[in-house]
Amino acid sequence: MFAGTFTALVTPFKNDLVDEDAFAALIEAQIAAGITGIIPVGTTGESPTLNDAEHRRVIELGVQFAKGRCKVIGGTGSNSTSEAVAMTVEAEKLGCDGALLIAPYYNKPSQEGLYHHFAKIAKATKLPLILYSIPGRCGIEIGAEVTARLAKAFPNIVAMKEAGGTVERVSALRAVVPESFTILSGDDSLTLPFMAAGAVGVISVASNIIPAEVVALVKAALKGDYVKARELHFKLYPLFKDLFIEPNPVPIKFALAAQGRMLADVRLPLWEMGPAKAGRLTATLRALGLL
Repeated sequence: MFAGTFTALVTPFKNDLVDEDAFAALIEAQIAAGITGIIPVGTTGESPTLNDAEHRRVIELGVQFAKGRCKVIGGTGSNSTSEAVAMTVEAEKLGCDGALLIAPYYNKPSQEGLYHHFAKIAKATKLPLILYSIPGRCGIEIGAEVTARLAKAFPNIVAMKEAGGTVERVSALRAVVPESFTILSGDDSLTLPFMAAGAVGVISVASNIIPAEVVALVKAALKGDYVKARELHFKLYPLFKDLFIEPNPVPIKFALAAQGRMLADVRLPLWEMGPAKAGRLTATLRALGLL
């Protein structure tokens, strides 16, 4: 159900408020580049520092600005099951095409706890759901076995955003989940090897600024044209890496601000990049002809 390139959108701020005009322009650029879908209010969208009203509003804006021209996947996960249920139900009411559910962070539930957490959300909505495993941020992994259990028990749990950092995870998941269950890379620099192992696309940070290029890489890999896919991968690899020289989304917002498309503002406890790293990222952007 979910294959292709999905952009984990930044949330632009101006005077500590959501900059709706910049957000609309960002989404228009994504659609013009042929993106498969957008994801408002994921980690890249600074979900931890948006209040409930802002969270709802940014998802609403994503649906409103997309106007049915691409898929809209609302970021609705939480470490509170009741909160995740409520936000996912709200995303369905707002007209989203699906929801992205991060593993509960900080409280470190058992695998059985994970199963019942996602099961409760799945029972509350008809939306197609994408699980999101990123142990580096959450402290836990959504295990392959519990993923297979969930996919079997709940037809609306249809995909995994995999950001564990190893290709082996794609193989482990692919071996136990149904054929229809899709795996998406959660790391731009691993999209190519992940797709070689059975993933079918990416939920991308880099596509905020280079949507057409990421779309081209994914399309080439989906067609089996790994010569072209490798060429694009190695061309873009320096940017993929430099967009994580500071915690996401600090570098990608700096890059977009450097193009004059929004302010680089992030909310505390995130902070702007220092001169050395800003210079490094600027040089990479220039080398790719993005400035």
